[in-house]
Amino acid sequence: QVQLKESGGGLAQPGGSLRLSCTASGGTFGRNVMAWFSQSPGKERDFVAAISYGGSRNFADSVKGRFTISRDNVKNIVALQMNSLEPEDTAVYYCAQSTNVYLDDALFQGNNIASWGQGTQVTVSS
Repeated sequence: QVQLKESGGGLAQPGGSLRLSCTASGGTFGRNVMAWFSQSPGKERDFVAAISYGGSRNFADSVKGRFTISRDNVKNIVALQMNSLEPEDTAVYYCAQSTNVYLDDALFQGNNIASWGQGTQVTVSS
């Protein structure tokens, strides 16, 4: 099983930016879809963004136009660029590897996940 590790979290001001990265060890991303989820205290883990091996992308409505997702299939890095941050974006962000090679509703519901990272805290506050 691939181990995923997130980095890049921290404190940002409203309107600011952060870039999260996810790397793999013990394996590769392969052609599997890679995704980011977020979880705020007392809430369920929510889908944020996903990207296929070929670069097809999907975003949660709440982050469209503000967040972008990219992946390097050689270095096995997937990144989440977070711009125009809002206090509501405060959460632990998790990297995930799907069991599938295509984007689908099951993934957006948090299903069909092969591996989760440990998470990285993002706090948006003035």
